[in-house]
Amino acid sequence: MIKICVLASGSSGNCTFVGSETTRILIDCGLSARKTAERLLEIGEQAEKIDAICVSHEHGDHIAGIRVFQKNHGTPVYANGGTLEAILRDPKQSGLTSRCFSTGSPFKIGDLTLEPFSIPHDAYEPVGFVIRTASHAVGVATDIGVVTNVIREKLRACCVVVIEANHDEMLVHQADRPWSLKQRILGNQGHLSNRAAADLMAEIAGDGLRHLFLAHLSSDCNSPQHARKAVETRLVQAGHTQVVIRLASADGVSEVVVVE
Repeated sequence: MIKICVLASGSSGNCTFVGSETTRILIDCGLSARKTAERLLEIGEQAEKIDAICVSHEHGDHIAGIRVFQKNHGTPVYANGGTLEAILRDPKQSGLTSRCFSTGSPFKIGDLTLEPFSIPHDAYEPVGFVIRTASHAVGVATDIGVVTNVIREKLRACCVVVIEANHDEMLVHQADRPWSLKQRILGNQGHLSNRAAADLMAEIAGDGLRHLFLAHLSSDCNSPQHARKAVETRLVQAGHTQVVIRLASADGVSEVVVVE
C-alpha cells in the first residue's frame, strides 16, 4: 500500500505526504510547521509520526517550515550536499540537523526506497524523487525548467505522479510582470508549462499510471481549468484514458490517493 496527498502546492508553500503501512514522509515542508501539522490531521495523519522530511531544493516555498517542524517533532531532514549547503547559509535555519543523500543514489527510510534524481531549476542541486514500496512507485517532480531524459526515465514506471503544470505560456506573456521574471519562468531553469507537462505525460504514461496530480499552478499565469484541459486533452489523444487527473492547490489539501 502507498498513500499520497499534496498538502500544499504553489509559490506560497509546497509539501507532499507519502506513506506506506509503516513509514510516513514529507517531500518538502514549505508551509509553517503549525499549518503542516493541521493539514496532516485533515488526512488522518499526525505530525509526530512523520519519519522524515526530504527536501527537493532550498527555495523558501519548499523549506519554510523545516526547522520548526524538526524542533517540535524531532523529524530527520534529508537533502543532498548542494541543497544542505544552501539551506545552512540562512541564519533562520540555524540549529537544523540533517542527513545527506547523494543525487542519483537510492536510500531507504523505513520500508520506502527513495531515488533522488536531478532536475533543471535555478537552485543549487535540485531533485525530484521516486518513492518505492515493494510493489508501487510514486514520482514527485516540480520546479522543472525543461523535461530531460532523466525525468522521463524516472517517472515512466510510476503508478502515481505529481508533476508541475505551472503556467499557460500565453498568460505569462500577457501578465503584468517584469520581463526578467517572465524569462526566468519560461527558461530552461524555470518552471514547466501546461503544454510541456501534457506532452511529457502523454509520452510516458503506460498502463500502470493511474493517478496524476498537477502541481505548482501559478495563481495569475494559470488556472485549474487551463491546466486540466491541456493535460487531459493530450492524454486522451494518446489513448491514456485510464489516468485520473487531480489538481493540487496552495489553499488546501488535495484528494488522498491510496494504491493497494
